[in-house]
Amino acid sequence: MAEADIAYVATAGAAGLALAVSAWAVRLRARLASASDLAQDRCADALADLGRHQSMLRAFDDVSLPLTPDGRPAGDPIGPAELIARLSDETAEAGEAILARLALPHAGQIEALVHRGEAFEGLLSLDHEPWRIEGRVAGGVAWVRLSPASSLTLTGSEAVESGLALLADASPTPTWVVDGAGKLAWANRAWLAEVGAETIEQALEKNLSFDRGADALAAETGRLGVRQEGFRWTTGGGARRAWRIIAEPAGGGAVTVFAIEVTEAEETRDNLRRHVEAHDETLNHLADAVAIFGPSKRLAFHNTAFQTLFDIDPAWLDERPTHAELLDRLRQRRRLPEVVDYAGWKARELQFYEASEASPDDSWSLPDGRTLRVVRQPHPLGGILLIFSDITDELQLRSRFNAQLQVQRATLDKLNDAVAVFGSDGRLRLHNEAFESFWRLTADRIEGATEFDALAELCKPVLPDPALWLGLKARVADPDPESRVAISGEGRTTDGRAAAWQTRPLPDGATLVAFSDVTARRELEQALVQREQALAESQALKREFVGSVSYELRTPLTTIVGYSELLETLGDLPERSRQHAGAIRVAASQLARSIDDVLDMSQIDAGEMELSLGDVRIGDLFEEAAAKVRGKVEGRGASLTVTYPPDLRPIRADARRVGQALEHLLENAARAVSEGGAVTLTAEATASEVRLSVADTGRGIPYHLQPHVFDRFVRRERGGPGVGLALVKALVELHGGWAEVESDPGKGAAFILHLPFGAATIAAPPELALEGEDF
Repeated sequence: MAEADIAYVATAGAAGLALAVSAWAVRLRARLASASDLAQDRCADALADLGRHQSMLRAFDDVSLPLTPDGRPAGDPIGPAELIARLSDETAEAGEAILARLALPHAGQIEALVHRGEAFEGLLSLDHEPWRIEGRVAGGVAWVRLSPASSLTLTGSEAVESGLALLADASPTPTWVVDGAGKLAWANRAWLAEVGAETIEQALEKNLSFDRGADALAAETGRLGVRQEGFRWTTGGGARRAWRIIAEPAGGGAVTVFAIEVTEAEETRDNLRRHVEAHDETLNHLADAVAIFGPSKRLAFHNTAFQTLFDIDPAWLDERPTHAELLDRLRQRRRLPEVVDYAGWKARELQFYEASEASPDDSWSLPDGRTLRVVRQPHPLGGILLIFSDITDELQLRSRFNAQLQVQRATLDKLNDAVAVFGSDGRLRLHNEAFESFWRLTADRIEGATEFDALAELCKPVLPDPALWLGLKARVADPDPESRVAISGEGRTTDGRAAAWQTRPLPDGATLVAFSDVTARRELEQALVQREQALAESQALKREFVGSVSYELRTPLTTIVGYSELLETLGDLPERSRQHAGAIRVAASQLARSIDDVLDMSQIDAGEMELSLGDVRIGDLFEEAAAKVRGKVEGRGASLTVTYPPDLRPIRADARRVGQALEHLLENAARAVSEGGAVTLTAEATASEVRLSVADTGRGIPYHLQPHVFDRFVRRERGGPGVGLALVKALVELHGGWAEVESDPGKGAAFILHLPFGAATIAAPPELALEGEDF
């Protein structure tokens, strides 16, 4: 291309470029003008917003302070001038002054806010005034806000009207607020009264505290930020009080603490605990088995008797089994009644928990033979109370008592005496059929008049004796023991019967009154008296007859004995006749002796025989008696032996009467002994008596006759009827002794006389009645 063309093209290009640049510049200038106007508008809006925000910050009771990244104030504090002045003490550098006052209690939290953006809030006390402090990060700037705490709620979450603060201050419950540093920030009047301070400033100056334990609980709440509760006892004003401490976190480390007095509740709880323990201890000493199930139907208490009654492992009971589990365990051990439908029976037992009143007593008959009385009643604290009593012995005793009562009634009804039993209250308790018959009363009339006075009115027509009924009433109704002594008497009824009555006090305070119809007895007694009089007269006649007859017989017997002895002395009398005369003399002598025995027995029976007591030597008595019968014994080809201790002391007795008894026994032995036999007369002494024995080797006495051998006029195989042995027994008894016989049929017999060393003086003359004499 030519150079001209090149130049033309270059010029045209430059002109076009210049035109394009001019157009772009115009358009750019228009954009810049539009952007400048927009920026100015936005700046005006931002300045307006900033003014509104600053006005808003100054319109509320709080102070905001911005901080630089190094923790210094980023400008002046924002807020009401009055608050800024209170916080900064009106110094020029208000931000520095406020930050200096916050640095000590919240230095760590401010550092964390500036460097790590960690927000915080809490309470602090400045010049004894509580302030709420908050730390936040906004727009890359750290802010700290302070506001007075006087208008905050007790939880510290939001500020409310001052009326709530007044309400908290008037609360009777001590309430106080501690800041994040654990210092007192606020307290109501109740708290101040408890610690003895008039103002919060005074409490802070004296470093007063409600309780160290409460302070520790508040510190723990501020650290954990979780509500805490505790219980404390304090002492003040001479009294010990209990407090329930509640520490509630209020935000920012602040804690609101409430102290609720629970002294009365604790004392009541303590008294209740002691009463429950005493109640349990009392139940534990009861003989009845007691079990208490709580509202959950679990065993809450059982006494020792319960464990013993059912023989259950104590460790298992300590695990608090349910009522159903206990019933199942008892059924396994056969400690429950045997029932067909156990499931239904168990369900009915568990239904008692729904009852509002005590159910009627029940009884369980156990397989082992025991019977239990079961009492179920609702427990005041919920659940059910069960009482088990072993009434097996009680039922047996009741059965025996009823049987004895029936026997007693039947026995009384069989008595002929009219018996009535009156209680200590004067009412008729018991009477028999004879009582109705005696008073001519029916059972219905007696039952209608059980009082003593009413019954007495029914009986007076039969026995109208006012003194009798007054005396009986005194014995029945008077509780004085001296008035309840047993008395007796006798009277006559209107129909002519003789009625005897008597009273007897019974152990239970009752009185037994018995009436008897003694008409036949009195008639019999009168007949016996008459018979006794007739007997006495006949005895006198008998004695007179015996005396007369004996006297009449003695005269011819004396003549017979005399002539028989005379015939024996004649030399020219044949031997056979001489023997006949001897036999006559012996028979007459025996007859005379028998007459003497009859006279002696008559005297003894009449009580007219008197003993002539004296010192009697047994040896002399034996020798004299043996000499009289030795010839008879030896004449029968037998021997007579006399044995007695040489040092035997004398006895106080009537020698004639004792010798008479020995002669009868020796003659009886002489008749019984045969040729080659032996008669033994012995004596032996004991501490209080001497025993005289007459033994023979004759034919003895049959066993059936031995009890009657001393009876008078009884036929005996050993000599026929007589009074000899009866007289021996009577003479020994006059001396205060007694006689006995020992015999083995076919081997002989022994008669033993027991004589005291000092004879009884009943039958002795008064002048011979010696007492205490030692022989």
